[in-house]
Amino acid sequence: MRVNSLKHDDPDFPQLLRHIPSPPRQLFWLGAHPRSFLDKPRVAVVGSRQASSYGAQVTERLVSALAKAGLVIVSGLALGVDSIAHTACLRAGGLTIAVLPSGLDQIYPASHLALAKQIVERGGCLISEYPPGAQIYRSNFIARNRLISGLADGLLITEAAKGSGTMHTASFALEQGRSVMAVPGNINSLGSEGCNSLIKNGALPVTSVDDVLAELGIGTNKPKGSRAFRSGPNEQKIFDLIRSGIGDQQQLAAAARLNGSQLGAALRTLEINGYIRAESGSWSLK
Repeated sequence: MRVNSLKHDDPDFPQLLRHIPSPPRQLFWLGAHPRSFLDKPRVAVVGSRQASSYGAQVTERLVSALAKAGLVIVSGLALGVDSIAHTACLRAGGLTIAVLPSGLDQIYPASHLALAKQIVERGGCLISEYPPGAQIYRSNFIARNRLISGLADGLLITEAAKGSGTMHTASFALEQGRSVMAVPGNINSLGSEGCNSLIKNGALPVTSVDDVLAELGIGTNKPKGSRAFRSGPNEQKIFDLIRSGIGDQQQLAAAARLNGSQLGAALRTLEINGYIRAESGSWSLK
């Protein structure tokens, strides 16, 4: 199958990716045209490459329900949660997009070649910013994550350790203004430390598919990201100050009477929760 390409200035280049930090200069794709997915709701699902039985079960259950609800599943074709998400989506009759860290002439990992073919055959798409024949570098894997989150309306992390590459995807999602959602896990499990940490810092906890649908504004009259304000008194104070027009960090600290660590924690929680964003050294509401 011939690898297709789209340059950044092509009118069919996905608008979502034009405006992310460090947008790709070119996209290569196999299967359905990337533009065919942009009018459908999309959620990125990522997580540990060494998924536990709990992580696998949660991923399969949530993705299956999301696919049946009509959401396109975006992931990275990697071992563990990524491949489980793609497979669950296909089994549910859904569409899925796989973003690769390699050229599309060399599927990575090679063990997922059959899965990649199924994605294309069933109406999905393989995407990469790397041309055929390109060498695979370690940096490709982190860079690929910004495209996974960039193509989606929100990011769902079903299982992740605290220092895993999945946390890079969460950072990219926040930078891009995407909703960040995470499945809580056993506090004694190292594989759930990343998800639990994200939730503790304000990511939306997901215990059912309804949580994801509500966050993305699907099947509800509420607009995307319109959940109730869920923060403590420091976060409420900072939110109110930013809403009043104060965006400078030093002015926020003085007005709220918070020290550096308290202010940083409040800003981080509000940012992860999707209420504020940093712009040119100042803070504003989303």
